[in-house]
Amino acid sequence: MPSNEKSNTMVQALAKEGKYLTFALGHEEYGLEILGVREIIGLMEITAVPQVPDYVKGVINLRGKVIPVIDLRLKFGMPKHDYTNETCIIVLNVNNSLMGIAVDRVCEVLDISQDNIEPAPSFGNKVHTDFITGMGKIGDKVKILLDIDKVLTEDVSLAAELLA
Repeated sequence: MPSNEKSNTMVQALAKEGKYLTFALGHEEYGLEILGVREIIGLMEITAVPQVPDYVKGVINLRGKVIPVIDLRLKFGMPKHDYTNETCIIVLNVNNSLMGIAVDRVCEVLDISQDNIEPAPSFGNKVHTDFITGMGKIGDKVKILLDIDKVLTEDVSLAAELLA
C-alpha cells in the first residue's frame, strides 16, 4: 500500500469527520467531538480538594451533581493563567462519568470533513501524542483534535476515588 493511502487509512481510523466543539488554551485551538459534550457553563465556584494533582481544580455542584473539574491548561503542562470572563467549563461525559474541563474560551462548533483531517505528526518516541486524533484544517488554521477520553482516562479513576 503506498504511504499516502496508508496515511488516509490512519486518519479514518483515528479522527473522523463530524461536528467538533473548538476551544482555546492560550493561542492554540483544540477540538473535541461534540457528541461527548454534555454542556458548556460559565465559570462557577470550584471547591478545592486536598491532595490532588495541581491540574485538578476541585469539584462543582451542578444542579445537585458533584462534578470534578480539570484545568486543561495545567494538565497539558502549560503555564498557569488567571481565569477571565471568557473562561468556561465544558462538562463532558467521559467513560460514563461527568467531568468538567476549564478552558480559556469556547470558540465555535465546526463541521470538519474527512479530507480536512490530517494524522497527528510524529514527534518521536519520547513525546506522547496518542490523545491527539488528528489535525483539522480550517482555512489557513489548524485545530488540534483531541480524544478527550484518552486525555482524561486517569482522571476519571481519580474522580471516582474523590467522590466515593
